[in-house]
Amino acid sequence: MPSTVNSASLDQNLELAKQCSREAALAGFKAAAVATVASAVPTLASVRMLPWAKANINPAGQALIVSTVAGMAYFIAADKKILSLARQHSYENAPEHLKDTSFQGTGRPHPGFFRP
Repeated sequence: MPSTVNSASLDQNLELAKQCSREAALAGFKAAAVATVASAVPTLASVRMLPWAKANINPAGQALIVSTVAGMAYFIAADKKILSLARQHSYENAPEHLKDTSFQGTGRPHPGFFRP
């Protein structure tokens, strides 16, 4: 059954995609900021206090450690946000018969350790 697509629905979908992108970028930025502080403090402290780190980790290595952690945090948080928004919006647009997620069971009682 062919569906008709009009300009208004395309504009609405485009605006929704832009909003989701902004939310994901903001979530990633927040996570990167926290991860930068959380990785910079022990990295810089260890370079000052531990003899091995002082001898083997130069400033470029310190920057690489901190930026790698921040980059990973950004992409992980943004990806989690994108997936959660996609799940939320796909559920909103799903047909009614798919929205019923209650498990009816097989009619047998659950063992005691499986009871909610």
